[in-house]
Amino acid sequence: MRKFLYENSLTLVLLLITLGALAGQALTGWHQFNAAQRDFGQATIGLGAYLTTGHFVESVFENWESEFLQMGCYVMFTIWLRQKGSADSKQVDGSGDEVDREPDPNKKDAPGPVRRGGWVLAVYRRSLTLALFSLFAVSFVLHAYGAARNHNHEEALKGKPAHETTLSILGTSEFWFQSLENWQSEFLSVATVVVLSIFLRQHGSPESKPLDAAHDETGE
Repeated sequence: MRKFLYENSLTLVLLLITLGALAGQALTGWHQFNAAQRDFGQATIGLGAYLTTGHFVESVFENWESEFLQMGCYVMFTIWLRQKGSADSKQVDGSGDEVDREPDPNKKDAPGPVRRGGWVLAVYRRSLTLALFSLFAVSFVLHAYGAARNHNHEEALKGKPAHETTLSILGTSEFWFQSLENWQSEFLSVATVVVLSIFLRQHGSPESKPLDAAHDETGE
């Protein structure tokens, strides 16, 4: 067990932080939702019921959507694009790029798709971006679904008719305002890391260049 915890500590810590933040979001969102219910003279609901509301679904997936989009785009962009001096970029001249070499099916412990070849390998070559963009697509749809439900609920509290659907909400400025305010911050944060890694260092992190590396040295 101790070995498992050590070997998977990065993932486990990140998941614990995610779950803790998600629980905090659920609790605070629940109180916020019920406060609005009381302001309009409506009955409050329990935490379990709140987790199925558009208010919670929308708030969760509008953020997940932007995360998966920026990660998918970043992985894809780093195939072709370069940033001289960045720890996250491939070499500017294309030399020493281990990730570009053809896989060896005879290599010990090579993954199953590499040994099998054919269409399985073709999918495996792109499996990371396919997974990230698939998660983005699912999150995008759930964001739209939650936004439509939340919009209808808020309009109902005001005594106004509202019949937005998952599809029709895509035509509203409110939905795209939510999406774009998250997208721009995600891409800005990635660009910031790319640029700062040219000049700054973090000793011991694989996301940083060595302390004695020149500023124009590209890659880890």
